[in-house]
Amino acid sequence: MNKRLLCTVLLCLPVVAHATASKVSEHILKNGLKVLVKEDHRSPVVVSQVWYKVGSSYEPNGITGISHMLEHMMFKGTDKYPAGEFSKIIAENGGDENAFTAQDYTAYFQTMAASKLEVSFELEADRMRYLHLLPEELKKELEVVTEERRMRTDDNPQAKLGEYFSAVAYTNSPYKNPIIGWPSDIANYQVEDLQAWYSRWYAPNNAILVVVGDVQTQAVFDLAEKQFAELKTSEIKPLKPLSEIEQLGARRLTVKAPAKLPVLVLGYKVPSLKTTTDESEAYALEVLAGVLDGGNSARLSANLVRGKQLAVSASASYSLTSRLDSLFELEATPVEGKTLPDLEKALKAEVNVLQQTLISTEELQRIKAQVLASAVYEKDSNFYQAMQLGALESVGLPWQKADEYVDKINQVTAEQVQNVAKKYLLEDHLTVGYLEPQAIQQSTTNLEPQATQQSTTNAKGVK
Repeated sequence: MNKRLLCTVLLCLPVVAHATASKVSEHILKNGLKVLVKEDHRSPVVVSQVWYKVGSSYEPNGITGISHMLEHMMFKGTDKYPAGEFSKIIAENGGDENAFTAQDYTAYFQTMAASKLEVSFELEADRMRYLHLLPEELKKELEVVTEERRMRTDDNPQAKLGEYFSAVAYTNSPYKNPIIGWPSDIANYQVEDLQAWYSRWYAPNNAILVVVGDVQTQAVFDLAEKQFAELKTSEIKPLKPLSEIEQLGARRLTVKAPAKLPVLVLGYKVPSLKTTTDESEAYALEVLAGVLDGGNSARLSANLVRGKQLAVSASASYSLTSRLDSLFELEATPVEGKTLPDLEKALKAEVNVLQQTLISTEELQRIKAQVLASAVYEKDSNFYQAMQLGALESVGLPWQKADEYVDKINQVTAEQVQNVAKKYLLEDHLTVGYLEPQAIQQSTTNLEPQATQQSTTNAKGVK
């Protein structure tokens, strides 16, 4: 099951990819703000993103979801720009803007004509340190977030399964909590909670400014100096080490909710690129996910959907650039007449084959070719190029990792894929989740399972 972000498809692609020919330039302001610029002169537009190194995995119990709530409140005004003015000014200058909250970061972005970049910088610099957090605005936005949670999770059986699944799969990792927060926490946010969170994390020395587009690098650095350099820093104390305790046996859960179709999720504990002691294992897990779910010719589709006709759909996912250890997940929906245990047995059989038999040279090369094709496609998006850089830096990985991705994938061997399957896809490290459909009442709407949403919210509601 794709996980961690709330609502857009932006992060459903691999988080890192091969860089374009244009190099990335880095500049750090005196207050610690890191500025990354990548020139791309194919069209007269620019993408500007501000990333804060804070998300739901930073939150203690009692205020889960507060990073997401603060994202909403970031559009509620400052002394200089009252509530609603931020979006209005961006629109008047022909731009688009939005934001998203994830487990490991929160980001705000604008796409505008390159000549309007200073508008974006001035607005973002202003709300980085001078946000107004007013009780009356919080009251309004609490209603928005409560409704958002109802629509996305409470009334979406597959999302509900995902929420319960994470809560069972993790014991002490903060990834067990939903990005949008638990209902009781949302209902009890106070302005003081948000102010403390904002003051602690929203500072130049905890942020990355990423610019990609039709710009001149030095001019961007000069503009960043002008707008951001005088902002005050915060004391950013390192987080205590977070390490999920070892799982000592398989876990199972069943969610019963009004729905049309059953769903199965399997999740195995795995390291990320950030947490592994051997980087090659992370890239091998990435290839392993591609072997299972790398297009119509991948094994899950070929064997379970078209071959044995056990599943309506089947997928695999791995979060290469998580800040903490995460899960290697398999998700499937059985065809009519087949059961969740039937499908669970078939998925485990696919895992067993990978553990026992080397993938062929031809299959391995096909997966690598798909990675290369994806990398070429991603060059067309200024936004996605910026996403690569911001996401890497936000989880504590250097942005240079974006340039290494294709080479690292090409170095993965069949033996390495088999080894990570044997090492990490273990029954004792597995969580199994069932969604068992219940009768749908006439008044119930939007309850059919949908594709899991992996990204964000904006400050104005559901994207």
